[in-house]
Amino acid sequence: MSGFDPLNPLIVQADRSIYLEVHNERAEAARAAIAPFAELEKSPEHLHTYRITPLSLWNAASAGITPEMMVGALETYAKFPVPPNVATDVRELAARWGRLQLIEAGNALALQAAEGDAALLLEVTRHRKVVPLLGIRLGERAVEVPLAHRGLLKQALLEVGWPVEDLAGYSDGLEFPIGLSQALAVRDYQEEAARAFYQSGSRQGGSGVVVLPPGAGKTVVGMVAMSLVGQRTLVLTTNRTSVNQWRRELLDKTSLSPDDVAEYGPGKHRLAPVTLATYQMLTARSKNSAEYPHMELFRAQDWGLIVYDEVHLLPAPIFRLTAEVQARRRLGLTATLIREDGREGDVFSLIGPKRYDLPWKDLEGRGWIATAECCEVRVRLPEHERLAYALAEEREKFRLAAENPRKRDLTRAILALHAGQPTLVIGQYLGQLELIAQDLEAPLITGQTPQRERERMFDAFREGRLSTLVLSKVGNFALDLPEAQVMVQVSGTFGSRQEEAQRLGRLLRPKRHGESAQFYSLVTRETREEDFAHHRQLFLAEQGYAYHVSDEAEWDASSTGAAARELN
Repeated sequence: MSGFDPLNPLIVQADRSIYLEVHNERAEAARAAIAPFAELEKSPEHLHTYRITPLSLWNAASAGITPEMMVGALETYAKFPVPPNVATDVRELAARWGRLQLIEAGNALALQAAEGDAALLLEVTRHRKVVPLLGIRLGERAVEVPLAHRGLLKQALLEVGWPVEDLAGYSDGLEFPIGLSQALAVRDYQEEAARAFYQSGSRQGGSGVVVLPPGAGKTVVGMVAMSLVGQRTLVLTTNRTSVNQWRRELLDKTSLSPDDVAEYGPGKHRLAPVTLATYQMLTARSKNSAEYPHMELFRAQDWGLIVYDEVHLLPAPIFRLTAEVQARRRLGLTATLIREDGREGDVFSLIGPKRYDLPWKDLEGRGWIATAECCEVRVRLPEHERLAYALAEEREKFRLAAENPRKRDLTRAILALHAGQPTLVIGQYLGQLELIAQDLEAPLITGQTPQRERERMFDAFREGRLSTLVLSKVGNFALDLPEAQVMVQVSGTFGSRQEEAQRLGRLLRPKRHGESAQFYSLVTRETREEDFAHHRQLFLAEQGYAYHVSDEAEWDASSTGAAARELN
């Protein structure tokens, strides 16, 4: 049994979960000690929950934290004895990092086992997923790996529980110095994040993911990383709006001129020292073709850096091509590494380990993102809709609940309470959104809205000439509307934790006068939508956001004042 102290803030469980007593005077020191190797799962007011996973241990080990340092952190801050199986698991799992390495070997690579690990190499190289990716044996502890299989091998070995430390280095792209504007005030955490990725240009640096909440300035992190690398850069992002924002930020905050920045898009195939493209453009193909003609963009230039914005959204074809460009430096930017398809491991193996992360509430406490209050308003189906719901198929049940007509009246009541405040209404179903836009006499922006028209309305909202916008899913990502103070979510994509987090993120830019943001989620009571809502809220609950739950009756026109008092 390890030493322990009843005054300590950690309770370590045999299932590798860790509870942190937030108000303990040693809590902050304990948090700093375990955060590098344990994932925060829940962060309500009094007791935070962390979990030790193989991926969290390998992320920490890749940053130079030894197994003994991890076990020592647990033992130093544990209230009760650390369960022996946890200490053993940490030592054994974390020690897997570095026992297999990818190194340069002439015109190919080599998978090399550590001294004394010849049997391990023999074991993993006999696995059916690994065998096709290997070349000839190079001795007892090494086997050749074709250059084209670098990423695929890392994926395959992660799947069988043996992460590979990639020490094969990176090809230098065409040199292109990028300076930062003297007017740009880089925040301390943005500088730390970029340098954690770059790691002074070492072989261990140059690939990985930075995790920061929406509104925290991930674009600035990308620009600082670009200035550190100083080579031609390809930036991939989610949509045209995001491309426009990247271009605007680059021209405003760096030494780049308009000729230095090009958009690769429909009818625009010019390349420049910094080229911007969307994932949709790269994965576009003709109806009857299996080829992705624009994927050649990856190979079109000697890129020194590829930036993946919103990396948690990478489409499968981009994963496949990223597996082929492992010789390029790769930076992933995201607010959450959660993927509903469970491919977090692919992000780790193909983009790189998580290099930097800050909890949302930490940045809120420092004033870098706005405070936000979340409210789930539950509404009943009208009686005639109730019968249709009872008879519907499962998928149709969700849609009927999501499009509950009573949500229209409720949306009007909420906007009346927040009259004059910049408000976004967002949802999944276009028919529902069209009716709400008519009710509110507000413009609706969907995927069919021309880009120029979108930008015109976004500018009007930023300048205060429009106080309300109704948005489809195009409002989920990369939308810079810092003035937005209220959001009403009328429907969403089933139980997507990503979507819930990103939608709240649209409100988190700090407000001019320090006001709190208000996030409302309208949920139909006693339906599948209610079940999905609980799952959607998990990530935000883990980040410390609590949902106040109210009933539609509180929002009758005669009681908006009472609803406001209840919310606050």
